[in-house]
Amino acid sequence: MLLNQARFDEAIRLFDDANAEDPHQEVADGQSYPKELLYGQRMSACLHAVAPNAPEAIQLAARCQHIRRWTIPRQDFPMDRAGYHKWRNTLKKFHAQLASEILTQVGYDAETIQRVQVLLQKQQMHLDPEVQLLEDVICLVFLQYYFLDFAAQHPEDKVIDIVQKTWRKMTPEGHQLALQLPLAPKAQALIGKALNS
Repeated sequence: MLLNQARFDEAIRLFDDANAEDPHQEVADGQSYPKELLYGQRMSACLHAVAPNAPEAIQLAARCQHIRRWTIPRQDFPMDRAGYHKWRNTLKKFHAQLASEILTQVGYDAETIQRVQVLLQKQQMHLDPEVQLLEDVICLVFLQYYFLDFAAQHPEDKVIDIVQKTWRKMTPEGHQLALQLPLAPKAQALIGKALNS
């Protein structure tokens, strides 16, 4: 299907408008941004760098990966492993539903909308190369932009466990890209320790 640029641009604009309402701010390059707006833009930039010819559905899913995430806080769920998984699954369904509403509004067909929902819910990840590509991008964005802050807030053994879990989600191509990221020395050291333990 040929890209309808105007429809695609309108979907991206509406995703960004939704994420621009995030009350949480993050500073990047000396400027403050709504946190999830910046995350969506980083996802798109990473996807473009990794797979510049990625299908339209993946481009859409990357931009709305965390759409309005702040409206379902982690603390609303039990602070244990089961509560964490319930929160993550609730978020996946929420993101997929909200994306569907916006894509319907701008005139996307049911097939494309369903594909974006599959991508956002990570269905059949290790069997679907497009879901796996999106997961690689998610992991790369985490490692490049969020890992060091995460590491500062948790004990080293938990950080190493998270790196190992992240690594298992990625493809060999994703691993190569991750090792080429311009990470701070401390982040590189933690990743090295996780991969060698």
